[in-house]
Amino acid sequence: MPLLTLFSAPKPFTNPHIALIQRNAIQSWTLLPDVEIILLGDEIGLSETAKEFNIKHIPDVQCNENGVPLISSMFEIARKNSKGELLCIVNADMILMPDFVECAKQAATLKDKFVSLSQRWDYDLTSPIDFSGDWASRLRSSVLRQNNLHRPAGSDFFLFPKSCYRDIPNFTIGRAGWDNWMIYKARREKWAVIDCTPSLMIVHQNHDYSHLPNAKPHYDHPETNENIRLAGGAANTRYRVLDATHQLRGGKLVRPPLTAARFSRKLELFLRALFFFLPQERIEEIAVPKRRKKRIQKLFGK
Repeated sequence: MPLLTLFSAPKPFTNPHIALIQRNAIQSWTLLPDVEIILLGDEIGLSETAKEFNIKHIPDVQCNENGVPLISSMFEIARKNSKGELLCIVNADMILMPDFVECAKQAATLKDKFVSLSQRWDYDLTSPIDFSGDWASRLRSSVLRQNNLHRPAGSDFFLFPKSCYRDIPNFTIGRAGWDNWMIYKARREKWAVIDCTPSLMIVHQNHDYSHLPNAKPHYDHPETNENIRLAGGAANTRYRVLDATHQLRGGKLVRPPLTAARFSRKLELFLRALFFFLPQERIEEIAVPKRRKKRIQKLFGK
């Protein structure tokens, strides 16, 4: 029986660059030990890719009126069809390496209820990855040379036990807001939110947004507004890696270091609870010095 089940809803394989990076990502998943993969949806080229890599493919996913898969349906299908006790939704442009599986094993032995996530490394790539030999070490060295660790905003995978996330709203995949809600939900339920950034490297292959309607970024679509509504409002979609309760370091869970960014975030959450009657923007201005400074500069033209 596999340790965990990866599930994802890839984009159509019609755009050559999107097809390239998705094939790179999916092939990297097939090389992981103790992992099964489920690809969801009926996008062009997905069935053929699943057959090529001998991966389970389930096309019948519930979608919104624009044909975009719903997160709730993806979770339900993955839960019913998975063999592992851990589930992991992952974006189809993310390259995973063996350290990913090791972190999953460690987290599962340390907590019963948790969600694991991490910051990603952004990487420019325009050709297929050579997966021969020690490909992971070669890739890691190349990624470190580009040295683009993404800021702690947004998440590209969520790994959790089957017992968690049984009540998912009808979020739309590929739009903003739902990933932030995943962290909010875990914090509200008092599950451990584990930042695995110190213990693994996940690689995001950079791309544009030409595959989306009008080539607009994911946060600039009406479905993002619907995701925010379903999440219970904007405050519930502002959670990010900075809101992790633990970090995974050397196989142990430790408290995240109190950086300036984390301190500002903790202050923001405290003030929001204390002054719940104030507008969200006002709380952010009080909590985050940079925003206050920019506002003063704008007001006085300095």
